[in-house]
Formats: sequence, C-alpha cells, structure tokens
Amino acid sequence: MAAFSKQVLAFGAKIMAARAMRRMREPAAAAQQRAFRELLQAMSRCQYGKKHGLSPTIEYDRFRAEAPAQTYEQFAPLIEKAKRGDADVLWPGTCRYYAVSSGTTAGRTKYLPITDAMIAHFRQTGLDSLFFYASRTRRSDIFKGKHLFLGGSTTLTEIEESKPFVAFAGDLSGITALNLPGWAERHLYEPGADIAQLGDWPAKIKAIADRTLDRDIRVVAGIPSWLLILAEALRSRSAAAGKTVSHLQQLWPNLECLIHGGVPIGPYVEELRTAYGPQIRFHEVYPASEAFIAAQDAEPHDGLRLLADAGVFYEFIPLADFDESRLEYLGTKAVPVEGVQAGVDYVLLLTTPAGLCRYVIGDVVRFVSTNPPRLIYVGRTRLQLSAFGEHVIEKELTDALLGVSQRHGWSIVHFHVAPLFVNSLVGQKRGRHEWWIELKPHSAETPTGPILAGELDLELIRLNDDYEAKRKGGGLEPPIVRLVMPGVFEQWMRQRGKWGGQNKMPRCRSDREIADELAKIARFADS
Repeated sequence: MAAFSKQVLAFGAKIMAARAMRRMREPAAAAQQRAFRELLQAMSRCQYGKKHGLSPTIEYDRFRAEAPAQTYEQFAPLIEKAKRGDADVLWPGTCRYYAVSSGTTAGRTKYLPITDAMIAHFRQTGLDSLFFYASRTRRSDIFKGKHLFLGGSTTLTEIEESKPFVAFAGDLSGITALNLPGWAERHLYEPGADIAQLGDWPAKIKAIADRTLDRDIRVVAGIPSWLLILAEALRSRSAAAGKTVSHLQQLWPNLECLIHGGVPIGPYVEELRTAYGPQIRFHEVYPASEAFIAAQDAEPHDGLRLLADAGVFYEFIPLADFDESRLEYLGTKAVPVEGVQAGVDYVLLLTTPAGLCRYVIGDVVRFVSTNPPRLIYVGRTRLQLSAFGEHVIEKELTDALLGVSQRHGWSIVHFHVAPLFVNSLVGQKRGRHEWWIELKPHSAETPTGPILAGELDLELIRLNDDYEAKRKGGGLEPPIVRLVMPGVFEQWMRQRGKWGGQNKMPRCRSDREIADELAKIARFADS
C-alpha cells in the first residue's frame, strides 16, 4: 500500500508540475497585470488604499505617481494598528499572524503581516519551486520520499501588545510549516510536528539526526551553514549506530536534491557536495519574509525565474537612481517587469497580498534575461561598501573571497567587511577596507592575513571599476585582513539573537557598527 501511495503521489506531482509549467509559459507582463488588478481590488477597500486613491481601475502610471515607495519604518504605524486588531488597515479583514524578521541588517525587528492570501502565495510558490526542479531534471522521484526542511520553530508567540486582540508572531518558515497542504504534511514533510516546534537549534539538530537516520530522505532544504552542521550530526549519529558513512547519500541512497537560498551558495558548494554526496543536485530559491520571489527553472548560470503569476506585483528602481533618504521622489523611477533591462542592478519593490504597497524590501537584483525574466540576487541596499565612493556590492565581495579561497583550497565559514577610516594617530592618511574572515581549520595550505589581503585587493580591482579607480588613484589604501578564531561570528550572532534557522551574517556595511562589536569578541589568529 505504501508503494502504491508513493506512485500515486509522484503521478499527481507530475500533473501539478505540468500545470505549473503551462502557467509559466504565460508572458510575465500579462501575469503581472492580472496580479496588479487583483491586488488593487482588495487594497482599494482598506485604509491605506483609500488614503492614496487606489482603485481597481487605476492605470499603472497613475499608481506609480500616487502611491509612494516605502520602507518598513514607514509602514510600521499601520502594521501596529493591524497588530492591535484594527480591520481593513492594509488588507481586508484582520490579520493574526506576523513573521518576525530583522533582515540582514543590524536594525529593528520587523513584524510582517501574514494574511490568508499571503499563506496561499507561499503555498503556491513553494510547490512551484519543487515542480521547477522536477521539470528541469525530468525527475519526479523526489515525491516518492521525504523532504527535510531546516526551518524556524513552528512555536508561535502571542503578541502581548496586541491584547485583547489575539495575534501571534514567529518565524515565517514556522508559520508556513503550520499551513502546509494536508497531503504534503502527511507524505513529504520532515522533521515532523514535534521537532519542528523546537527553538533550541543544537537540540533540534540532534533530534532531526535521531529521527531521520533511517528515513527515505530525498530532498533537504536550508541555510548552507546549518546544512553542514546537520550533515556532521548525521554522520556522528550513524557512526554511533555502527554504520560509518563519508557522505549522506550513503545514508540516504535516494537523496538527490539540496534546496538552498538566502545566502550565495558559492563559498559552500564543494563542502556541501563532500558532505551530502557527489551526485547531489543543487536547486536555488529566492524566498523572503515578504514574498517568495524567484526559483531556479534552468541551469544555474541562467539565473532564477521571477514568480510573476503568484499574486505579487514587482517593480524595479535602478540602483544608480536609488537614495533611501529621497524615496518620496523615486517612485516614478520604478519600472514594471516589462521595463527592465538585462545587466542593470535594480532595487526591488513589492506589492503583496499582505497589503504592503510598493514596499522597499532592501534587496538588489540583476536580470540575466528578460524573456523569460530571470534574475540573480546581488546584495542589499544597506549592505554595501561605499564609505569612500567605491560602490562595492555584496556579490562582488563574496565572489572575490570565493575566488581566492578556491585557489588555495580554503573553506569559508563567515566573513564581514567594513571601512577603516583615516586615523592620524596611527599614521593612516586614507581609508581602507577591513576584512573579518573565519576559515574552516585544517586546510592543506595555511592562510595568512597578508596573502589574503593582497589577493582580495587584486580580485576587487578586477571586478569593480570604482574600486579600481580609487585604489590606483590613491584614494583607498590596500585592505587589511583579520583572521578570527572559530566561534567569533557565532558569538556575535548569539548576542544579537540571530543564531539558528534562517538567520544570516551581514557580509558588509559602510559603517563599523558590526566590525567594532566583532573587535570586542575577536581573538586574532593573524593580522
């Protein structure tokens, strides 16, 4: 009977995958126009929509002129009203669920509304991302076994300030896990309801290893750093049970797909392949707490397919025009998906079924192609280096460090880059970059700060014209690298409440807020 159920599930998945791919053949512009109309239909009945003159029949040019682009801080007063139980604030009805997110900056906690329509969006896009994998690999066997998701805790916290209205806050991955389709929860989802609610990540990893040791795991999804920790726990658990394995495909012979997103995978690829098995296939997704934005539907170099038909309306402001302090003037700079150009960096705006209208998510993307629309994530608006006018983005920093590390066989654990400003006391007359890097120990070649600094400098000169001009023009000193002992970044994340789950280490800032905190923790192995 179990084998029959697996066959039925795989057959049903094939049908749903075929339907998903037929939807994706619709031009993105048409899908986006439909999403635009449906969103305005709902939002026009709410306080925010009425204030800004939104109506179901408004044309895009007027919408772009009337509705301002806004950050979370500008939406916060309305979100607070919704948290207290006010109806029809951003979206029709009341909203009881809020995804807690601090993004990847060091700023305030965000409470992002998760309406029923938003849950439907995450359901559809999550399944579509699996169907993309099945379609591009021509393999539906992943639906015959279990899918292990390393998500946040499903335990939600009642929001005290909302009382007497009852509202709950928690990790988005936990909220969506509580709202899986019944068939997916019964036949696919791991690690099961009891373990999913755990918030203690070391305890959670141990419990997952104990539970899944003998399960038919075919898909694993999570943040790369925690996927590596899970692999080590499973190998140790397997050895304790009398079976030594060098990688997880020996433990789970049907494991074939590793789903990743949230951070660039490049620094982790070889280590993940070693941990999970030489035949593992990587599948990239681009989820955020505000929306599930894109997923891989072709080869990695083709970028990720924008999910244009899932109820979210996207706009794009050229990064060259972006200035967060002048948002009220930038709304008319935005273009819809049919107006984007390949190779241009854009700041992403979302209008969602949670009622967030022209929301500045803080991400920067670059289109690889426009028909169909496929993009790559290149960084955050607030996470880039431009203290000296060098305009270096997160992707360039990651690519530079990855290139150097691969040449030497080093494995990156975490890193952060910050500016070092002019300091007459130590004779530093010009600014420079300061890299904080934790590499995995026991590499074949011993890394040193000076070697890394020189090679990173050359890589960034090759990758970024502004950096090259500043360095060759004498406006920027060579970088300095600080190699830190294991545990420094973990301690910083723990102090910030960012340890575990979907939390990510900020990789750069144009100030020293994070760097100065690392300096209080760090013990240098090399300078």
